Amino acid sequence: MTSENYLNHPTFGLLYRICIVEENQELFTTLYAQRVFFLVSNSANGISFQPVTRADARLTIDTRIRLLRRNGQVLEYQQLQAMMQQNFPG
Repeated sequence: MTSENYLNHPTFGLLYRICIVEENQELFTTLYAQRVFFLVSNSANGISFQPVTRADARLTIDTRIRLLRRNGQVLEYQQLQAMMQQNFPG
């Protein structure tokens, strides 16, 4: 079962979570264009948005896919792989 997660950015509006990167850090993209990416960190100081390039977002997702495959998390692996093929063809 999948749950979609959204977050409101003060400038770019609604963001859609692509994947968890590590504890307290997730990769988000703008909901409609999916061309602007952010690493969102949640800490005791609050939420912080770090913009990342499309290439860095792709590398982050590749890294997460390898980790999921290694850990045998098949469903999450398949979902992220499908999202990757849809948003980063080629």
